[in-house]
Amino acid sequence: MEKFGKSQSMKRSEDIRFLTGHGRYIDDIAPEGALHAVLLRAPVAHATITALDVSAARDSDGVALVLTVDDLLAADMQINMPGAVVDNRDGSKGAQPERPLLARGKLRHVGEPVALIVAETLHQARDAAELIELEYDELPAHMGLHTGGEAIHAEAPDNRAFDWGMGDEAATNAAFEAAARVVRLEVGDNRVIVNAMEGRGCFAEWDGTRMHVAFNGQGVWGIKGEMAQALGLAEENVRITNPDVGGGFGMKAASYNEYFVVAQAARLLGKPVRWISERTEGMLSDHAGRDLVTMAELAFDQNHKILGYRIHTACNLGAYNSGFGQPIQTLLFSKVLTGTYDIPTAYMRVEGFYTNTTQVDAYRGAGRPEAIYVLERVIDRAARELGLDPIELRKINFIKEFPYLTPTGETYDVGDFPRVLDHAIADADVAGFAARRAKSEAEGKLRGLGLCFYIESILGDPSEDVKVEFTPEGRATIYVGTQSNGQGHETVIAKFLSDQTGIPFEKIAFVQGDSDLIPTGGGTGGSRSVTTQANVTLAAVSKMIAGFSAFFAEEAGVAAEQVSFDDERFRAEGSNLTPTLLDLAEMARAKGREDLLTWKVRDKIAARSYPNGAHFAEVEIERDTGVAKVVKYTVVDDFGNLINPMLAEGQVHGGVAQGLGQALCENVVFDEDGQLLSASFMDYALPRADDMPFIRFDVEPVPSTGNPMGMKGCGEAGTVGALAAVSNAVQDALWPLGIRQVDMPFTPMRLWSLMGGAKLAAE
Repeated sequence: MEKFGKSQSMKRSEDIRFLTGHGRYIDDIAPEGALHAVLLRAPVAHATITALDVSAARDSDGVALVLTVDDLLAADMQINMPGAVVDNRDGSKGAQPERPLLARGKLRHVGEPVALIVAETLHQARDAAELIELEYDELPAHMGLHTGGEAIHAEAPDNRAFDWGMGDEAATNAAFEAAARVVRLEVGDNRVIVNAMEGRGCFAEWDGTRMHVAFNGQGVWGIKGEMAQALGLAEENVRITNPDVGGGFGMKAASYNEYFVVAQAARLLGKPVRWISERTEGMLSDHAGRDLVTMAELAFDQNHKILGYRIHTACNLGAYNSGFGQPIQTLLFSKVLTGTYDIPTAYMRVEGFYTNTTQVDAYRGAGRPEAIYVLERVIDRAARELGLDPIELRKINFIKEFPYLTPTGETYDVGDFPRVLDHAIADADVAGFAARRAKSEAEGKLRGLGLCFYIESILGDPSEDVKVEFTPEGRATIYVGTQSNGQGHETVIAKFLSDQTGIPFEKIAFVQGDSDLIPTGGGTGGSRSVTTQANVTLAAVSKMIAGFSAFFAEEAGVAAEQVSFDDERFRAEGSNLTPTLLDLAEMARAKGREDLLTWKVRDKIAARSYPNGAHFAEVEIERDTGVAKVVKYTVVDDFGNLINPMLAEGQVHGGVAQGLGQALCENVVFDEDGQLLSASFMDYALPRADDMPFIRFDVEPVPSTGNPMGMKGCGEAGTVGALAAVSNAVQDALWPLGIRQVDMPFTPMRLWSLMGGAKLAAE
């Protein structure tokens, strides 16, 4: 049997129900008669709670329950939310302050949950929330990425959560001392709010023994253990499910306070309880993305080869450690620290700070987009200061031989970066840019060309689970350990199983997101899903074919070695029978061979893969208004082998759109007191259709050796490349005016002010 066939573009089968209004999202499937939950949230960013009186709310019409942190503690709940930590440079652990399910003693950011109100109707719950008397002594808000200020946590009196380092500091410093030229650039990476189409939500139901929590997340298994611990239940008495999910992008991967408190309310009341976030509420409580500032330095020899790379980052964690917050700008950033360049030595130092803002966590490529953005900005700056074409400088420093061990311990298995870049240069018509720039100038506009050559590191658990079950109706069901939130898994994985087994696609049912049906799984995140799920599906197919081959040999009266399978039918020398897998499953059922009807497999990919590619952006800027528009965009990616090229292209389009949004218009703004000023779509600018250019997409595959399919993940790649491509294009457009520092977002006001300042300086 051929292990992996040719890729095929195929429309998503799940789109039929999504586009006709038959999607089953969390607010669609809440149990009939479920009570409604509302959260009272902190109105200020930093304060000591002096009184919390919920008695009037409890007596309000229709109210079934009001919970505070004292009620959770009285019920012996584990109230501390999980949060990952890293080691400091001195070997100690980063700070681990408590993150309570409901505010305990202090308020630490606007939007922090303080109390849960459960009522018969949503309006009754909202009315009751307004009756709660919350008194507090306000404290100064700490908003900067630096030490000092009012301490948010006793465990971090200077508000620094960690001081982390990686690499050979002494060797890197020596490289800088020996350098012929050093280039430095400080790069800001602005905070963004994810704004998935579907807000976060959940419902919980308790049958007296078992707890069922349904929420719109990116996997069910991590929160299953956390829920059991928080409620003091055995894991077998907790069921977690994910229905259809309207977008996640990393933001829905971690657990959140509301899910646990809603579960406790359902347990106390013996009735189902539902909660769904409103948009402004989500802006105040969903994990944000990015929010860091990095000083980056490159050391060059006289031939423009990079000798060393050094960065010092200050990153914002928000008020608490989130699920993955501390590792994102440290360990995950380091995975692609030196990008696609042959850099002998590097050192990174990262300081994480608590501020009185919402937590920062994973968003469309946690850590890796930030790392590539910094590197591709500083190498572009280096090309300008060294008097070289940015393309030429990249080619001089590309990694040429593989496998390649990076200074941070990553092993890139394969790659052909010059070939990918040459393909992109041709597709982008770089040779014709000068004429396009001249045309723009004739129209009174500035035009810039920007390049980003990115590399991604696929993250998450390298192991995954699958179960394939043959049903009495003559069909097959595949149970997977990943969780779609818009990527098209239902089509991709079912079609992959169909291609490998000959089972008609329309006879395959797809099941995901139920901890009762699928005992373990890795969920979705880090662009891992299709690679790990296809890998374990291949392993299951191999076992199925071996098992059914032996069964067919017995039935046909031939030796097992005489049986072959051609991806559709079994054949045996001396037999006229050519059964399909479904035929043999039916025969096995008739013979009582239950062992052939269910196949469970767990398998692990050999190594991570490293998708990479080139993004070219062209930007036009109106001199009089500062309006910037991306007018041409070209992508050539190395994703290895693809199962469904059309869906891969869709993932790239979505990623580029999110990257362009951050680069051009999205920006979170707090005032000095920690109040969120961009808490609605009146003040937070998402990109619209007319902000998006036509995106030319092509591939230049170099199959990975880390998995039998030769695949490389693609879910986050578009965002990783877009940030620096657009930024470098804006810098290219403004460089002739003498403007040397530009930072996202490139709003009309920001660019107009920069150009006005440049004009005044020139005069």
